[in-house]
Amino acid sequence: MVHDRMTEQVYEVPAATFKVDAVPAPVFTVPVMQQKRAALEAINEEMGLAFDDWDLDYYTKLFTDMGRDPTNVELFDIAQSNSEHSRHWFFKGELVIDGDKKPHNLMEIVTAPLKARPDNNSVVAFKDNSSAIRGFEVSPMLPRHPGGPSALAPQNRDWDLLLTAETHNFPCAVAPYPGAETGAGGRMRDTHATGTGSIMGGGTAGYCVGNLLMDGHTLPHEDPEFVYPDNLAPPQQILIDASNGASDYGNKFGEPLIAGYTRTFGQRLPNGERREWLKPIMFSAGVGQIDHRHLQKAEGEIGMLVVKIGGPAYRIGMGGGAASSVPSGSNRADLDFNAVQRGDAEMSQKLWRVVRSCVELGGDNPLVQIHDQGAGGNCNVVKEIIYPLGGEIDIRAVKVGDETMSVLEIWGAEYQENDCLLIRPESRALLEGICERERCLMQVRYTLICVILSYYLVVTSI
Repeated sequence: MVHDRMTEQVYEVPAATFKVDAVPAPVFTVPVMQQKRAALEAINEEMGLAFDDWDLDYYTKLFTDMGRDPTNVELFDIAQSNSEHSRHWFFKGELVIDGDKKPHNLMEIVTAPLKARPDNNSVVAFKDNSSAIRGFEVSPMLPRHPGGPSALAPQNRDWDLLLTAETHNFPCAVAPYPGAETGAGGRMRDTHATGTGSIMGGGTAGYCVGNLLMDGHTLPHEDPEFVYPDNLAPPQQILIDASNGASDYGNKFGEPLIAGYTRTFGQRLPNGERREWLKPIMFSAGVGQIDHRHLQKAEGEIGMLVVKIGGPAYRIGMGGGAASSVPSGSNRADLDFNAVQRGDAEMSQKLWRVVRSCVELGGDNPLVQIHDQGAGGNCNVVKEIIYPLGGEIDIRAVKVGDETMSVLEIWGAEYQENDCLLIRPESRALLEGICERERCLMQVRYTLICVILSYYLVVTSI
């Protein structure tokens, strides 16, 4: 029977109970002190951490100098947080083409036009989750009393224009429908998590795939002898399922898809090289508005509350940051499959309504910071919100939808449809009221603590 083995189960006979005997997997240490680099090489292969030679040498030395063995949770955390997918360190690396070192790295090249025009109208650029240009005064219809039952009325606002764009390539290659679904959803959360919250508008989508090889319509340049990786979907399936996934998520969420494109290419060049989009490009972008007062995230202060809002944790999207940072087809098929998230557009809509209510409060917006949860789950987004002061985290405060989840899975699963917020203690009641109205989970068990001249994170299990 066709089903999604990550989220669905086939029952040969009617189920008498949904209780299971499974228990959460324990946290364990990796014997680096005894086995040195060999221990990291083994866990790297087993968990698909995508450590290269430099990483293996560096982390072997790091934990040896610290005089202790790392846990599997720490190594998984490091693999996601420091992956190319999450850090984009490639952009600031030395650029060498055919042995010739170039004078500028990629980041310097792409930011050059902005620096060349200091009189430009950009108000957010090359930081945060989106870009924004200077807008103008408008009079939108907004609730008189945001966050509760209220009439709508025109209100004066100073709104800037916002644009978000990203790609979601690896997930669409492995599981095109949920990959594109969560690609669109992740970009939507990037939009609303800009500054201290923004207003969403419309979306676009684009797809670049290999040769389609359609029945009865083979094109002259298409070679039916081309071989494709077994753990990646064929181009035609990617194009159909990914398009359906992105559109389905947008329809359920309520964001219209107002533009798009598609391209296919696969060809043997005269020199014998094969050029083709084996790893597809799934491009997602969106436009919106942001209150000029909400452009910048404020600095954290000791005693502020770290809050998670959104859906419960599930064992989905494990290791997406690392899996997206290696060549397509080079990872084990089961690890690739586990790394693809699953979307819940209805929960995303609840999450967005909470953020929108905060934005509509204008100058009384309770959000000090907001970050959307993506690759790496809590191990990325929580660390973003507590940097640089540090914090103490109660992992058991995370609301789970599956009681068999381990500490590793609770901490590292991507399960999207979540935001991490920083608020002042006096704003707690207001935010709780908004979340209750929108039926959106809110978890408050985290606080910022002062750490002098260092950054650290304590994860406690109570």
